[in-house]
Amino acid sequence: MWQTMAEAGKTSDWRSPKLSEYATGDALSAISRGMYADHLNGLVTKGSPKNSPKVTSTDPKTNPDTVMISDCGDSSHWLKYRKDSGELADEEPGGRQAITAEVKKQSGQGWKVTRFAVEGVDSC
Repeated sequence: MWQTMAEAGKTSDWRSPKLSEYATGDALSAISRGMYADHLNGLVTKGSPKNSPKVTSTDPKTNPDTVMISDCGDSSHWLKYRKDSGELADEEPGGRQAITAEVKKQSGQGWKVTRFAVEGVDSC
């Protein structure tokens, strides 16, 4: 999901059909809203995050349909820039951020992130 977000973020394409390949529900809504806001504000994202997700729980334990994932993602090289000038959008550096995600099995569509939370920089 994060690499697809990075790709769509290059142009702030909140309508990218690839986003719905990996996210649905609240997760897809949050991603689309964020990219739409960036589009309206003339921002694009350059670079990509580094992730090392780990499964923290499954429900049910046998043949699960829900998986919880945690990560300490690194956004140091995934920053927002002004589309018109190419300058950094702000002085906020990226960094290590705690991420929690819920991934659910979708009927006939594999697994998708249904919701996620990203904590502030230096939260892990």
